[in-house]
Amino acid sequence: MSVTSTQDTQPENQPLEQQDFGFRARLDLETTIRRSQDYLLREQKPEGYWIGELMVDSTIVSDTIAYHHWNGKVDRKWQRKAVNHIFSMQLPDGGWNIYHGGPSEVNATIKAYLALKLAGVPATDPRMLRARSMALSLGGVPRMNTFSKLYLALLGLYPWDYVPTIPCEVILIGKWFHVNFYEMSSWSRSMLVPLAIINHFKPTRPLQTPVTLDELYPEGYHERDLALPPDPEPLTWRNFFIWLDKLHKFAELFVHAGIHPFRRRALKKCEEWMLERFEGTNGLAAIFPAMLNSLIALKALGYPDDHAQVKRAEFELKKLEHETEHSVRIEPCFSPVWDTAIVANCLLESGVPADHPAMKKTTDWLLDKEIRFRGDWYYKNPVDVEPSGWVFEFENKWNTDVDDTAMVLLALRRASSDDPKRREECFQRALRWMLTFQCKDGGWAAFDKDCTKGILEKVPFADHNAMLDPECADITARILELLGYLGFHVDHPQVKKAIEFLREEQEDDGSWYGRWGVNYIYGTWQVLRGMRALGVNMNQPWLLRGRDWLESVQREDGGWGERCNTYDDPVFKGQGPVSTASQTAWAVMGLCAFDDPYRPSVVRGIQYLMQTQNPDGSWTEHEITGTGFPRVFYLKYDMYRNSWPLLALATYRNILNQASGDLNGHTNGASHHLPQMLNVKGPAAG
Repeated sequence: MSVTSTQDTQPENQPLEQQDFGFRARLDLETTIRRSQDYLLREQKPEGYWIGELMVDSTIVSDTIAYHHWNGKVDRKWQRKAVNHIFSMQLPDGGWNIYHGGPSEVNATIKAYLALKLAGVPATDPRMLRARSMALSLGGVPRMNTFSKLYLALLGLYPWDYVPTIPCEVILIGKWFHVNFYEMSSWSRSMLVPLAIINHFKPTRPLQTPVTLDELYPEGYHERDLALPPDPEPLTWRNFFIWLDKLHKFAELFVHAGIHPFRRRALKKCEEWMLERFEGTNGLAAIFPAMLNSLIALKALGYPDDHAQVKRAEFELKKLEHETEHSVRIEPCFSPVWDTAIVANCLLESGVPADHPAMKKTTDWLLDKEIRFRGDWYYKNPVDVEPSGWVFEFENKWNTDVDDTAMVLLALRRASSDDPKRREECFQRALRWMLTFQCKDGGWAAFDKDCTKGILEKVPFADHNAMLDPECADITARILELLGYLGFHVDHPQVKKAIEFLREEQEDDGSWYGRWGVNYIYGTWQVLRGMRALGVNMNQPWLLRGRDWLESVQREDGGWGERCNTYDDPVFKGQGPVSTASQTAWAVMGLCAFDDPYRPSVVRGIQYLMQTQNPDGSWTEHEITGTGFPRVFYLKYDMYRNSWPLLALATYRNILNQASGDLNGHTNGASHHLPQMLNVKGPAAG
């Protein structure tokens, strides 16, 4: 164990209060950890799980208002609350953004403007005038994405002729064709199938109170060409698909004459696919866009309002709402499995006994949530393996999640159960299942295997930036972390291939891109932690460059912060305006991978976490640190701010104890120097 040059030995005649300060600083660290543990244990649900709210932008509430007006059933009291929520998120410039602190965004702004207008807010209201001005400056309605335009078309506010076609026939294309239905990401399949049904029927409904958006076309509704702009080069995939879209629209002229080839069969297949995937889920794919699309699709298919499937779809959507006396907000989905796995891992790592009643209850809950069903993942990964794994939500059996499975296994490896045989069998079954998802280049993705055919991103309706499910450094490194704890060697074929993938994915400055967390701090932390768990030599230049990058973006207050704008331009990587508890925790854990608790950057990061802890054991965080679809949709996991700091503090304590044991009194000053730097003045110092 090496000790940095800053660890000077304390003079023998040092005052007693300075000599025993090491004990007091360690006491502060233990107090911070204990408060965090107590807080999280209080937050546990009676059934044994944890769940934090997923906080998002205003678009979901805006879409829901638009849906109620399309459906012709508006609860005015509910709508007033929704209007309050939308206005509460309006920016000073008049627009709405898609992440905290971000700029106004065209889809969010126009959706909010439309929802407010539908709700009866006068267009002359100063807030609406500011919104209109901002929407125009962003390019207006023509700049909205395909899904947004489709919702406008449902209300008669955008011509269907200019909405890119989502053909039902795509579901009939088998694996024999290079580009087929199952080459799309799982979430895109769930969103597009009901949209294809909607696209077939084009169920525009007249509004009870006529509303237009003509004022949001910068060059006038009748003057602007609404067609998709082609690439300047004639021979590109985008231009091919634009031509194909025109062919689809021509073919649809014959639909109602009953001579459109394959349409009736494709439409029936889409309906059957959607209804089948209602089963075993909290709504289609258990995510808001697919759930809302499926409800509209059911009504377009002619299902009456009192049909069991319609009522069930409405019920599942309603469960996502948080309604208060004056406001209503909506979650995109629920995250109980993900949150529970993270919190359980943090508590166990921080010293809560595995046989603690709360932890045993959690173990049983997680074991009950294992999915023993062969879902849609089998199309891309048709291997002879016993189905297993976990999902993000309460129920979503068709879309087992590789990343959630890895996180659950990280928790279960330390867990205790009254039925150890069941726990072990579940663990091994899920591990075998997860390992089969390694992609050709060595990485792992979230749901599917080798879902990376970039040609799909050229399809006109693919502008939601989520057609693919590519393997990524953060998930791959998390799986390697797990494998390291389980004793897998770096020479194991799958481990070796995964490490090669991570080395290829490293940025020139030493960082790694984070697909599912914001952003380079997330990716870099997870890679360094994964390598440390595998027992890799951390003094290799490529890993030291990752460490050096993390240190280069540490803020003056000792913390770290990064915003979602790094997905738009990496020049902003690691340069958020404020430090956050979750991102500071990630960075600290990345640096702890080098086993030096006395390194100034590590000490300052720990000091930041200790000083910013609230008296109740929680942390405050306003920034968004979770990623849904980069550049399109972001998530504020409310549990992140309180779980990751505990894991960072526990990780730090572990390497501190290891260092103290290694030193064994030979470098007396080391045990005193660290606490001097941890002179905490915040609530944890008590």
